[in-house]
Amino acid sequence: MARENPIRTNVPQTAVKGEPAVTETDANIVEQTMRISARPETVWRYWTDPQRMCDWWGAAAELDPRPGGLCRVEMGAGQVMRGEYLELLPYERLVFSFGWEPIDGFSAIPPGQSRVEVTLIEDAGDTILTLRHTGIPEAFTELHASGWSHFLALLAAATDTSKEAAP
Repeated sequence: MARENPIRTNVPQTAVKGEPAVTETDANIVEQTMRISARPETVWRYWTDPQRMCDWWGAAAELDPRPGGLCRVEMGAGQVMRGEYLELLPYERLVFSFGWEPIDGFSAIPPGQSRVEVTLIEDAGDTILTLRHTGIPEAFTELHASGWSHFLALLAAATDTSKEAAP
């Protein structure tokens, strides 16, 4: 049986501010790109500072932003995302493993099974953010695409309220 072609939508680098655009959906890949009204240095802190992480993604976070460090985000209702930072290039790129701690012995994506890559590109004082989540089981790709769209919009709103002046 032939596999369906993935859905692909080209999004220009000048994506609409604060609105994630799906650039790729495949059986186990979600990629979204958005323009954020904040500098990369500001956006970076929302991925690496536990308090700022909770402004947009999760009720509590335990973060150790260094290669091999823990990335754990409590989402509420018992859901906990747990991963490990794999790569950090300040203000440009971060990569972490991603999975869910088991609830009642079940985990849709076990911790460490999938990978999230976030790139930040400065553009006229804004940030072009691209998130690429790979290794998602096919049955959960659309759910995670919807989740990332929701949370990235919250990230854009959180960073916009703390926009810092250019150095």
